[in-house]
Amino acid sequence: MEDLQQTISKGIEALVTNTIEYAPKILLAIVVLVIGNAVIKRVNKLISKALDGRKLDEGLKRFLINIATVLLRAALIIAVLQMVGVETTSLLAILGAAGLAVGLALQGSLSNFAGGVMILLFKPFKIGDLITAQGHTGHVRDINLFVTTLETPESKTVIVPNAPLSNGDITNLTSLGKLRVDLVVGISYDADIKQAREVLMKVMEEDPKVMDNPAPSVNVLELADSSVNLAVRPYATPADYWDVYFGITEKAKIALDAAQIEIPYPQVVHHQANS
Repeated sequence: MEDLQQTISKGIEALVTNTIEYAPKILLAIVVLVIGNAVIKRVNKLISKALDGRKLDEGLKRFLINIATVLLRAALIIAVLQMVGVETTSLLAILGAAGLAVGLALQGSLSNFAGGVMILLFKPFKIGDLITAQGHTGHVRDINLFVTTLETPESKTVIVPNAPLSNGDITNLTSLGKLRVDLVVGISYDADIKQAREVLMKVMEEDPKVMDNPAPSVNVLELADSSVNLAVRPYATPADYWDVYFGITEKAKIALDAAQIEIPYPQVVHHQANS
């Protein structure tokens, strides 16, 4: 009975001693935790305000704020644990090893994620732009942190991972607001090149979807086997590109026929050796 009383007495004494020793540390840790959370909220508001000024994508903005919040709170928790005497070295080693394992397992996804961040930050294109990349041409319908969605002229949906997209060549067909339409029209060797040029220029100048600036042009491209090929170069907005492409092709044929300028068929001359 006496041993039990001594054990209880020692336990109470140790509790009191530990309480006296750790109570100020715990109280201070609680104060730091409360103040730290308030500071983190304030920092998040400042980050959000700064990102609003850069007009970033909303998804990217939320992600950056969340990353900042996680990092700040992790630092706060580690600081609080150290204040109450918890050894954090082993904890940091475990977290580092876990992060490395997750990073290796998700290497492909993380590459796509990094590519998505680069695209959203530097904006080589935006939603609605017509681009050519990774062997595909289409309008950008969606940009998220892992993939970019294109809609091709054939109304096909193409999902392109952001990692190769951000590391490869991207041709933005929309950014300058104009596209040159490259057409080739062949006329007979007997035809008057000057007259043909005037006919084709008139066709382009009268088309409302052909831009005045830059001005359209007609030039001799090559002397082919069966025809003199003319390079017909109207400019159009990206939205009118195909209308101009098909429209000028059709109108050029009609106008050349009306001017009696021959568009020759391909001809092949066979030479027969004398026996």
